[in-house]
Amino acid sequence: MADATIRDVARRADVSVASVSRTLNAPASVQEATRARILTAIAELGYVPHAGARSLSTRLSHAIGVVLPDLHGEFFSELVRGMDRAASAQGYQLFLSTMHADAALAAQAIRAMRGRVDGLIVMAPQLGPADLAVMVSGSLPTVLINSIDGAGRHLLRIDNRHGVDALIDHFAALGRRRIVHIGGPAGNIDATERADAYRAAMARIAPDWSPIIIDGDFSEEAGAAAVARLIADKTPFDAIFAANDMMALGALQALRNANLFKSLAGFDDIPLARYLGLTTLTVRMDELGERAVMRLIVELKGQSPPPQIELVKPLLAIRATSGAE
Repeated sequence: MADATIRDVARRADVSVASVSRTLNAPASVQEATRARILTAIAELGYVPHAGARSLSTRLSHAIGVVLPDLHGEFFSELVRGMDRAASAQGYQLFLSTMHADAALAAQAIRAMRGRVDGLIVMAPQLGPADLAVMVSGSLPTVLINSIDGAGRHLLRIDNRHGVDALIDHFAALGRRRIVHIGGPAGNIDATERADAYRAAMARIAPDWSPIIIDGDFSEEAGAAAVARLIADKTPFDAIFAANDMMALGALQALRNANLFKSLAGFDDIPLARYLGLTTLTVRMDELGERAVMRLIVELKGQSPPPQIELVKPLLAIRATSGAE
């Protein structure tokens, strides 16, 4: 039957509309025989519940709002892929918005989602504690990813120190001591932690060598520009650690163009890094996204433990680019 309604189902099953609604939204409250008749009628009529009507009756939209700094690049596509996989399996849809590291845009995106989503996942690595606390204030359940502060919410963070230590120790085992770091954008919590971890590791393995950090912005172009600067300045170096894979891939191409062979590594392990043999630190962004969604859904069901900071340890993936000169 085309465009069957809930009333059609009620007539076919010889029950009230309220009984059909309860079967759809709280099946345990309906007697088994009645529920079976209703489900049979739904199947025979091809009835599809209206999402808006269900949200009115249950006060739930079965939608999750996701606010990210950007949607461009494999890093974010992998993160969203994991979120979508987990959300779909649990019967939720994702509403995506970007804030481009702007607190005002982030607040605007969240205001637009209120009343339309059951909860939020927010990735705000460049917002300070005060802006973040204002942005996620209120009763809407929220999980944070890679933010500088938990703001009283559950926070998933990458353990950058653990990853950088493993990578620098790997370079040191290869005899590399003059290691240059291509940093990420100013104010980004991951970029800051990776640069700080690099300085600490270099002080440990090469105390007589002054660390070199070249500013970048997580783009492929920034990695290429950093190598061009090193070559132009005749800077002696035997390895490069880039704060993300895109900058590492830009550096890789620039090194090849200059016919230079230096040890090189990135961070994140995006799919392209595996095909190009890039040594990097593996952060399964799809799994991180999946974990964020599942943690939020647990909270939506009222089963969540107290909020905490959950550290995700990256794993060192050793590939061709960290080989000998």
